[in-house]
Amino acid sequence: MRDETVRLALPAAGEATERPISIAIVAMGGQGGGVLTDWIVQLAENHGWAAQSTSVPGVAQRTGATIYYIEAMPLLDGRKPILSLMPTPGDVDVVMAAEFMEAGRSILRGLVTPERTTLIASNHRSFAIGEKVAPGNGIADDGAVTGAIGIAAKTEIIFDLNALAIAHGSVISAAMFGALAAADVLPFSRENYLDVIRAGGKGAKASIETFDAAFDRVKTGPAEVAAPAERAQISTKPAPLDPELGGLVARLTQELPEPAQAMARAGLRKVVDFQDVAYGSEYLDILGKLSTADRNAGGADKSYAFTQAAAKHLANAMSYDDVIRVADLKTRASRRTRIESELELSQDQVLHTTEFMHPRMEEVMGMLPAGFGRWLGAKPRLLGWLDRRVNKGRRVRTYSLPWFMALYVVGGLRGLRRRSLRHAVETDHRDQWLRAATAAVGTNYQLGVEILQCRRLVKGYSDTHSRGLSKFDKTLAAIKLVERRDDAADWARRLREAALKDGPGKELDGVIQTIKSFA
Repeated sequence: MRDETVRLALPAAGEATERPISIAIVAMGGQGGGVLTDWIVQLAENHGWAAQSTSVPGVAQRTGATIYYIEAMPLLDGRKPILSLMPTPGDVDVVMAAEFMEAGRSILRGLVTPERTTLIASNHRSFAIGEKVAPGNGIADDGAVTGAIGIAAKTEIIFDLNALAIAHGSVISAAMFGALAAADVLPFSRENYLDVIRAGGKGAKASIETFDAAFDRVKTGPAEVAAPAERAQISTKPAPLDPELGGLVARLTQELPEPAQAMARAGLRKVVDFQDVAYGSEYLDILGKLSTADRNAGGADKSYAFTQAAAKHLANAMSYDDVIRVADLKTRASRRTRIESELELSQDQVLHTTEFMHPRMEEVMGMLPAGFGRWLGAKPRLLGWLDRRVNKGRRVRTYSLPWFMALYVVGGLRGLRRRSLRHAVETDHRDQWLRAATAAVGTNYQLGVEILQCRRLVKGYSDTHSRGLSKFDKTLAAIKLVERRDDAADWARRLREAALKDGPGKELDGVIQTIKSFA
């Protein structure tokens, strides 16, 4: 968990001066930044102040946050002041960030200064689009933000405002309003703040409860607030284990080395969820052979790193994303529950989801029996004619009855999956990869592990899967060029990391050219 910080040092605003109080709010779509801005403006105007707000929206809900800027001050001799339209670095009294990395960006912009600024920020993360689409682990390191906050701000109020808001059935804006009131930056009482929320009418009860919780949290110090997922985990009993699955778990415990068992159990659950118990048994059969190769190669001295990597990446390879899998996931009740939770849907609201789907003929052909699919693939003119009718973007209302039933039926075709062309192709590709890893581990243990980890390159669906598969094949081909070198494992790692770093694959091509220059 991140450190939670509450340091109050800024005194309340004094008598009227010629300088307004400036507040910058950084929030993403759905976090109520506009509502929070309106509350603060209304609070100031209720007490005869002049107040002005502006906003600069981000490109989308998570490619960029919206910056709201407020300036407010008492009227001087009845004269209306001229207020600024945007924040100036080094001249902002309060910065309120609804997400941890947005606090860091505010520091980089110079909005947070040690001489003046009170920083109110939630230390939870909401990942940016760039973090989500990165081929590898694209999550930004928030350690730099944690270190900078202690230096950059005069006053810090940092804790998980989002979890507190969710726990009270509201949104983060209400929690931030409560934290602002407790910071004593503005010369208004707690009741003055609450009057503004009460005037809003709808949703006021939950907002007031969230406001009060945040206010008390700042004034009295840390208090544990369980997020909904954590509370559900505490209160929900585990589902009874399927007897057949229980037998596989017992087999796993007997056959695999102890360091690999935790990962193998997770992999087994994933494979069975993807297909069935028989498929889980096949997973253990393959993993058992890899574990034997590991043991023969001296894996016990290396904590069975080869078997641990195999347990993870074999499960991912066997649980590929095909049309059946996608349709199954989109019609699960758990998915709807998750979306409702993320949107914080109330009882009187109705959820409709519209999704963009663009299937290619390759995905449709992959569902066909392997023999028929190969026959069709050998008929380019017929395949092209079919592709022109299938390969179109469609906006699908997932929870309308016709579309839901269509997807539900497709998701129920998993019984045909193991006879399909896509499964035959995936199985052949998987077996080639495992043969390469098994051959390597006997002579160069770490190289065998690195080859297994190259499976990280293959993920996703449709075009994303094709790009990842292309990188994977290029990486394994390049590893073959250096497999007899003592530093082969280091080069395999460089190839994989290069492939994970950039989408177009230019960095990977550069490493491959380097290898070809001396191989």
